[in-house]
This record gives sequence, C-alpha cells and structure tokens, in this order.
Amino acid sequence: MTRPPFDPPREIDVAVVTSQLGRPARGVVGIAARCICGNPTVVATAPRLDDGTPFPTLYYLSHPAATSAVSTLEATGVMAELSALLVDETGAPTELGAAYRAAHDSYLADRESIEVVDEITGYSAGGMPDRIKCLHALVAHALAAGPGVNPIGDLALERASWSPDRCECAQPGPGAPE
Repeated sequence: MTRPPFDPPREIDVAVVTSQLGRPARGVVGIAARCICGNPTVVATAPRLDDGTPFPTLYYLSHPAATSAVSTLEATGVMAELSALLVDETGAPTELGAAYRAAHDSYLADRESIEVVDEITGYSAGGMPDRIKCLHALVAHALAAGPGVNPIGDLALERASWSPDRCECAQPGPGAPE
C-alpha cells in the first residue's frame, strides 16, 4: 500500500507495467501497490499525461490476474448489487454510501497532492461518489490506500477470485524493493 508522495518508479517497474497492460505505460508517477512477489499491482498515474491529456484515474489496476477477476465480478452484475447498498429505500445515503463519499474525497486529495488539473477537479474514478461505474478503479484505490478507505473496493476484493495475498504473476518479480 502506498499513497502520495510516491517513490519515483524504477525502470523495471515501468517495463513490468508495460508488459501487464500490453501497451506502453503512460504517466507513471509511482507504484501504489505490489504483488507479494514485488511486481506492480496498482500503478499511480499522473493527473495530466505528458501529451497534456487530463487523466483522472490516479490508481490504475495493472495486474492481469486482478484485472481478470474484477472483470468477472463486473460481468456477473456485482456493480448493480453493490450500487443498491449505497442508498436506503428512501434514496438517502446509507452508512456505506457515506463511507463511499469519503473514499471519493480521499481519492481527490491524493490526486491533487500530485497536481491539480482544472478539467478533472471534483471527478475521481470508478463512479464515486454516487454510483459504481468501474470496479477496477475502486479495487485499485482499495489496494493502494489500504483496508477501510474505499469500502466498495474492499467488498469487491472480498468477492474476487484473486487475492493480493498470493502471487499469480506470469513472471514473478524479485521481491518488493527495499
């Protein structure tokens, strides 16, 4: 688990993320979570990419096994199920909904500690604070920030077939950097 400020990414980390994504990694400012073998699991991406594009997704799930497991959750309707837990029968936020809004605020604070980008001010990721749009972003935030910060990311992790407690890397890394 790592939140800003991040240690500068190592060349090997950027190379692993590039391999994981199947395309060049862009705007990497750090590694926010790692597999137990040391490979990146969550990459931290700059709020503005080198080409000037605003990029609201600070925490990006890069680990293929994690991404696959979360995609399975999305495909089986878990987003709708979890969304229903955000409000009560009157439409008022539940305790979980309030905690999810706090996760949104935490996400914004983390991203803005790196750079404030006017075009994305107030927008976090994953549908926060009012809906669930992308479990990948929410799980990435939960892995980076740690348990209890993003309750929907935590719930998705509990239901996923992947776990951060075991390595499922195609090529395990040499262990986390010191």
